[in-house]
Amino acid sequence: MMDKMTVRNIILDGKTVLGIELGSTRIKGVLLDSNHEMLAQGGFSWENRLENGIWTYHMDEVWSGLQACFAELKANVKKAYDVELNNIGAIGISAMMHGYLVFNEDNELLAPFRTWRNTMTDEAVKILVKEFDYQIPQRWSIAHLYQSVLDNHDYIKDIRYMSTLAGYVHWMLTGEKVLGADDASGMFPIDIDTKDFDAGMLEKFDALVADKGYPWKLKDILPKVLLAGESAGVLTAEGAKLLDPTGGLQAGIPLCPPEGDGGTGMVATNSVKVRTGNVSAGTSVFSMIVLEKKLSKVYPEIDLVTTPDGSLVAMVHCNNCTSDLNAWVSVFKEFCDTFGVDMDMDTLYGGLYRKALEGDKDCGGLLAYNYFSGEHITHFSEGRPLFVREQNCRFNLANFMRTHLCTSLGAIKVGNDLLVENEGVKVDCIYGHGGLFKTEGVGQKIMAAALDTSVSVMKSAGEGGAWGIAVLAAYMQWKEEKESLGDYLENKVFANAESTTIAPDPEDVAGFQVFIERYKAGLAIERAAVETLK
Repeated sequence: MMDKMTVRNIILDGKTVLGIELGSTRIKGVLLDSNHEMLAQGGFSWENRLENGIWTYHMDEVWSGLQACFAELKANVKKAYDVELNNIGAIGISAMMHGYLVFNEDNELLAPFRTWRNTMTDEAVKILVKEFDYQIPQRWSIAHLYQSVLDNHDYIKDIRYMSTLAGYVHWMLTGEKVLGADDASGMFPIDIDTKDFDAGMLEKFDALVADKGYPWKLKDILPKVLLAGESAGVLTAEGAKLLDPTGGLQAGIPLCPPEGDGGTGMVATNSVKVRTGNVSAGTSVFSMIVLEKKLSKVYPEIDLVTTPDGSLVAMVHCNNCTSDLNAWVSVFKEFCDTFGVDMDMDTLYGGLYRKALEGDKDCGGLLAYNYFSGEHITHFSEGRPLFVREQNCRFNLANFMRTHLCTSLGAIKVGNDLLVENEGVKVDCIYGHGGLFKTEGVGQKIMAAALDTSVSVMKSAGEGGAWGIAVLAAYMQWKEEKESLGDYLENKVFANAESTTIAPDPEDVAGFQVFIERYKAGLAIERAAVETLK
């Protein structure tokens, strides 16, 4: 543990990296030293809005949230080390992967920002998948662009730039229209050989819209794809004031390529090499497995993206994970407050999660769906949170909590079974990160049961993407010549990392299988709820 004066000098000398992630419910910033140890953090809570059928955030919230996050981080640095945070070695920006942000020549937003939660692009996806012979998920930028073309939105002709949330923030901070490879692979297919947007598919898209007479080609409005370790510009004077309106933050700080939470999750869990994988479980849940070879065919449930350094990844992305679980915990908090029981949320979450481990392995016959929004893995364009039970089921608190934990992983189980059963995909290790794993041993044990494989959680798991993008900034700044990202992570970041591993319990695996069969059989109930509850 370094003393206060040593840390103070490290900060003054700019031997630090800052990672900021705009997550679904929280904007988080972490400051690391050259050993990738956290010196300080800051944050800001926010929520997406459902407006006119679109899941979105307002752009003014992006900047007020970023400023509040940085201000808290800066205040914590001052309090802990008695120094102003004005000089930083490098910065990285990440955000929730996927999104649709389009701008005109005056850099004005042309349509409301669409997040990963939006699934109104079914018509566009069907055409693009057929045209490209490649899986195009409903949440990808190109799906939203083409759906807007099909819907004859007038603004399409005025588009001069399209990006993700991370790409947009980075652009405003640096003036550079660039994007890291992983986040870019969630906009449009990447050619694994060229490490750039697939040229053949770009041409096919341009041919699809040729009759519209738009004054742009697709490649012209997309960001430049950059790999991990490459320079992505520097913080401009205007960008510095956007992040720190006090004027203290210095311009000229280098930035690494902006990334999505998929890429930062891979970095945060040391899973960028072949046959490694990770599961991020928070508001949404997704697994990322680095493949040994291409898949034999197109699967609607499986996306193909890349690691930040450009390797092929099979991604199973589910829109819903802990939102309904969190809502139920909030009800229990309200119960405590009603009866004057003073209990903080960490204690409440921990107690309820651990209670779930006392439940029946098959959840006692209970059933729930956590579908706040649509879920493409199970082919729902809309969702309705739902809890269902029969009269003779074993209805108690332990089974209730276990059911909601299991259903949080229901869709991810369905998607990953396709990889294992149909493609013979093998994984040496799965790393878990995100809010589901904060209560030690619980989410990890349920995940091991769902995927029937060992699940490791590192000490940094709760930090997730903010820490991951900070490490990517560190890699850009401090890597040795020709040092790969995988080697940098293995030898310099995780060499002495603390982790816990839980192997799947055969009884848990069997119980989860019973639950998932009930889950799949009950999808008709969820569909009836969607059709009935308008």
